[in-house]
Amino acid sequence: MPTQDEEIARHLREAAASGELAGIEGYGKPLPEVPGWDATPDELRMPFRILKNAGHAPPEIELFHQRAELVAALEATSDPAEQHALRGRLAELQQKIAVRLEALRRSGTL
Repeated sequence: MPTQDEEIARHLREAAASGELAGIEGYGKPLPEVPGWDATPDELRMPFRILKNAGHAPPEIELFHQRAELVAALEATSDPAEQHALRGRLAELQQKIAVRLEALRRSGTL
């Protein structure tokens, strides 16, 4: 008896062979990059993604997005004063994230 994954793969092969999938937007293209994905801890990526897609994004997702934006801004600037200010904001945000994640771990959510 085939596994569920094998059945899904079979259905996908059949749909691709019949041309059924060719009309789907984005078919054959890589998935769009999700901002903050790389900055999100591995163990939180899928649960947060599922919640976000269901319209119930936890507040931590916004913190990871903000961190990604600050890192990008820091990499994009060469002004020492702006770098210093961005590093300060990034450090504060990272502390906030660490406290939130530790609270989740202690509550048994992680």
